[in-house]
Formats: sequence, structure tokens, C-alpha cells
Amino acid sequence: LTGNEPLTILPLTSEMEEAAVKAHYKVCDRLKLEKKQRRMCRRDPGVAETLMEAISMSALECQYQFRFERWNCTLEARYRASLLKRGFKETAFLYAISSAGLTHAMAKACSAGRMERCTCDEAPDLENREAWQWGGCGDNLKYSNKFVKEFLGRKPNKDLRARVDFHNNLVGMKVIKAGVETTCKCHGVSGSCTVRTCWRQLSPFHEIGKQLKQKYETSLKVGSTTNEATGEGDISPPKKSIPGHSDQIPRTTDLVYIDDSPSFCLMSRYSPGTSGRKCYKDKNCDSICCGRGHNTQSRVVTRPCQCQVRWCCYVECKQCTQREEVYTCKD
Repeated sequence: LTGNEPLTILPLTSEMEEAAVKAHYKVCDRLKLEKKQRRMCRRDPGVAETLMEAISMSALECQYQFRFERWNCTLEARYRASLLKRGFKETAFLYAISSAGLTHAMAKACSAGRMERCTCDEAPDLENREAWQWGGCGDNLKYSNKFVKEFLGRKPNKDLRARVDFHNNLVGMKVIKAGVETTCKCHGVSGSCTVRTCWRQLSPFHEIGKQLKQKYETSLKVGSTTNEATGEGDISPPKKSIPGHSDQIPRTTDLVYIDDSPSFCLMSRYSPGTSGRKCYKDKNCDSICCGRGHNTQSRVVTRPCQCQVRWCCYVECKQCTQREEVYTCKD
């Protein structure tokens, strides 16, 4: 107990419960989900909140990972809609980071007690179970994986683009699973580890984003073949050898795409281009500005400096003024 708990908890009235349900349904409807997804969203009040959190977390991480690139994960509605209609490597990253974000957010929501249908991970498969006393509250990846697979739909049989999207969704989920760590805490006398409490935790989402960005850099262009044994379509290297592209057969952990990306230099249906974009002179101006050059502006900024911690509980800083150069891409 923290001492902040209310002394009495009043039961919800039927009017309050009805209002809460209506608000929950409204969020599910606003997300413009497919019929099955909307039904899954409505069946547990925690799902809508978790979906919103996953969308925000995935978008912010995408923008962070691509902050120095020509395509800086511009997700305004008109650009996003056009991008998702094509099978670019950027689209592959969006599918992977989105499924990873939902998997991560759902597992955390379970362990945080925000869901009605799941709770902490029980981890029955931990090694040396007899030597560990199960405790803590592990992130429930088992429930999360099951939910996300059902939410995103089954594997399509024939359409190449649908199979590619499904494949990239699974890549995002696999990166989450590979990052699970077992954390233990000792409870023995004088710090000895005669008894340990252990639980499983997911990697921080920044680490997931970093790994998916690396997979984006090594993503593979693919085509389609038909499996003679099953009659189903398979993802394979393109039929025609393409200069600069590997004929490597994609693994289940590789991001894959089917369309070559535009340059993203000029405004198009996929991005606003790089005109006016801030760049860093010795780092990415040449690349981002696409050979058009950049403008240089000088400005005076004031920032806190020479900060010191004062007894007991505050930080005292001076204000320092300095001149800095700002570089932006020419039109």
C-alpha cells in the first residue's frame, strides 16, 4: 500500500457502466477496423486503449528510426494511404513495426492488469523451474501473440502482396519474441540466492525499432512461385535477376518487398519530399537534399547550462546564449 489508496471504493452504477461501455465502443468505431477486428476490440474494454497506445508507439518509433532519412516516416493520411497500397520496403517496415507495437503493448497491458481476458505470464516452460520460485509479473507474450495473430488474420493463399504483408507482420512479432529476457531477484539470507523470484520481460521498444530498422536495411525483393505439392503461393526471389539485388531465398526473419521505392526527393503521393527539410551538414545534407544543395541560417539560442544540484531537491542552472547554424534543403 502506498497510502494514496481511497478508503472506500464505490461500486459503479449501471449508468456509469453504460457510459464507460459506450465510450469504449466509440474508440473501437473511430479506429475504422474491419468487422472481425471491431468485434475483438469491443469484447474487452482494455483492447481499445491498447490499440491506441500501439499505434502511437509504433508511429513515434518509426519517425525516430527514420529521422535522418529522405523518407522520415511521414504518416499524414494522404501519404500513408498511398504508401500502404504499394509493396515498398518502407511499407514492409510499417507492417512490421505495427505488428510489433501491438504485440508489445498487449503483453504489457496484460501484466499491468489493464485487460479482462489476460493477466501475468505464468511461464510454465522456464528451465530449472524447481529451483525458481515463480513471482513478479511477467509480460504475457503467449496471450499477446495469440491475440495479434487472430486480429491480423490468417495467412492468405494466392495474392502475393497479401502474403508479403502477412510475412512482414510475423517478422515484427518474431523480433519481440526473440527479445524476451528472464529477470530474477534473490530473496535468500544476506543476499544469497537460495530462493529466486523470476519473471519474463520484453525488450524496450526502442531496441525493437532498432532491430527492425536493421532488417529494413537488408530487406529482400521477392516475387511469387506456386508450391507444386500444395498449390499455394510461395514467396521467392524475383524470376529475373536484378542488378544490386540478391537472389537469396528470404528467411522467416527477413523483411521482404515487391516494389522498388521512389526516391522521396520530390513531393509525390508518397511523401512531401525533402524541400525545406532540416539536415546535418557533415552527416546527411548531401543525401537528404538529393544534390540540390542546402541553405544555411544563423540563429541565436538560449539554453540552460552549468547546472548544479542544490540541497535538497532542485537543480539550479544558468542561461547561456550561443549562435548556431541551421541547414535546410533547397527547393
